[in-house]
Parts: sequence; C-alpha cells; structure tokens
Amino acid sequence: MKDTQLLESIKEVIVESRQRVFRMVNSALLQTYWQIGKLIIDEEQNGNEKAEYGKGTLKNLAKQLTLEFGKGLDDSNLRNMRSFYKAFSIRDALRHELSWTHYHLLCRLDSEEKRNYYLNESVATNWNSRTLQRQINSMAFERVLEHQSGNPETNSIQNFTKDPYIFELPTQSKNSERSIETAIIDNLQQFLLEFGKGFAFVVRQQHIATDTSDFYIDLVFYNYLLKCFVVIDLKTGNLSHQDLGQIDMYVRMYDDLKRSSDDNPTIGILLCSEKDETIVKYSVLNDKSQLFASKYLRYLPKEEELKHLVELDRLNFNLDIDQESNQ
Repeated sequence: MKDTQLLESIKEVIVESRQRVFRMVNSALLQTYWQIGKLIIDEEQNGNEKAEYGKGTLKNLAKQLTLEFGKGLDDSNLRNMRSFYKAFSIRDALRHELSWTHYHLLCRLDSEEKRNYYLNESVATNWNSRTLQRQINSMAFERVLEHQSGNPETNSIQNFTKDPYIFELPTQSKNSERSIETAIIDNLQQFLLEFGKGFAFVVRQQHIATDTSDFYIDLVFYNYLLKCFVVIDLKTGNLSHQDLGQIDMYVRMYDDLKRSSDDNPTIGILLCSEKDETIVKYSVLNDKSQLFASKYLRYLPKEEELKHLVELDRLNFNLDIDQESNQ
C-alpha cells in the first residue's frame, strides 16, 4: 500500500512539473511569435497597412532566419505571425491556456466577434485544438441563437442554445427516438461538447408521476452557469403541436415537482429531425422564453448545406423578433 501511495505521489509531482514546463514554453512561444509579428507589421510602410510586407523580402528574411535558427521560421509561418499580431494586437490580453495551434486557427476567422467567441469557449470548456477546429467547421458561432439574432448578450438563455445541433452519431444507430437517445448517452462527451459550456448530465428517462399518470422525460441536464435544469425531448419525423405541448407540460411539471428554490426556471428543448417553422410560430414556443425547438443533424453536412441551414434559421429567428416588436 505504501509503495502504491509513493508511486502515485511521484507520478503527481512529475505530471504537475511537466504541466508547468509546458505552460512556460507555450507562454514564451506566444510572446516570441507576437513580437515577431509586431516587428513585421511595424516594418510595413512605417505601420501603414496599404500593402503587405513585400513577399520577396519576407522570403529572404525567412531564408536567413531558417539558416540560423532552423525550422519553424519559413515565410508561411512568418505570415502566420503577422496575422497573429494583427488579430491580437494587445499582448497582455493573450490567453496562455491556449496553444499556438489554437491561435493559428483563430487568426483565420473573419471577425473579432467570432474570434472572441471561439477563444472564450476554448478557455471556458478546455477545448483542445482539434475540438476548436471541429467547432469552427460546424459553424458553432453562427448556430448559437443569440448570434443568429445579431444582438449577443452573454447572460441570455439564447447564448446557450443552438439551431441546428450537430451530433455526428454513429452511422449504424437506428433512426428512432430510443436509438438516438442511446447513441447520445453512449457518446455523452461528444454530446456535451456540442451542447456547450455549463451542461452536466443528470438522468435519462426520468420518471415523473402525478396522481393520474406516469411520464418519462428523455434526457435531463443541469446547467450550472444558468443554474437551472434543462429537459430534452427527442422527436423523429414531422414536428406536431402535440410535441410542443408535451415539452411545455414537462417544463411545468419539472418546475412544480423537481426544481428547488435555489434553481432558476427549467428550460425545455425539443430536439427534432424535422422542424416546421409555421407550427413553431403559432405554438406555445412563441410565448415562452424557456422553451425552444431546435433541429438536430446526425452528421456534419457539407459546408454549403450548413451555411444554408444556418442562414434560413437566422432569417426565421429575426422575422419572429420583428413581428413581436410590431405587435
């Protein structure tokens, strides 16, 4: 027993030491690349950004640096360092939890708002660079409802809700509600990454009994940032008014029978394979700020298809807001 404890203690010391070394090396690397990028930008026509630093000059500079310092300083990487400084010009604002690979991916984004979203999500949810790439490829920013409205507010419920969701379930899973639920549980880590920050799994098929009936809620989560339960109902096929009425009932029952005084009101999300916007518009969802209907996809679609879906949802979202403001 003592030998085991000693082994575990030594392993812990080694792991902590390696982590400290990695953080120090990563911090030094980011600082170095930031300073190189700044020097290149400063050289461009004395700070005037009308033209990029001459490509021939940059290649010549890269050759000399590579001869003296080895790999990693070719003209392509020097351009990346230049982009790094342009996108993140305040050195003290750099987040050293993120690697150079993270920042390289972030620099490619076309707006500061997008960069800040993915940067903050990477830090908050501990995304590695591969997960960050997947989130960018799946247009996570555009799928968050708050960004679809064009008026992001950090503390709003819409900031935690997407449309559509992309689960990338195993291809062999059947297209039934129970099979999809099982596939989600079997791939819970991937599901939570898609759902976003603050979500923790509570239970599946939660039994709620009333005086006259028994009900089973497909999935229940808790969001510790919103401090509320999130009940999820899965539906395949065409969305109906009965489906929307059911999620409304589940939320009311959960608030009445499960929610404690310290919890905020329960959120209900109806995940459906097909969504009729007309039914959504004239249903209880139009009156309830705690209820959402989102389409889910079982696979990551092609870029153009995904852009079309996101744009369609954004237009519908804005149309609903405009109609509400005119009433």
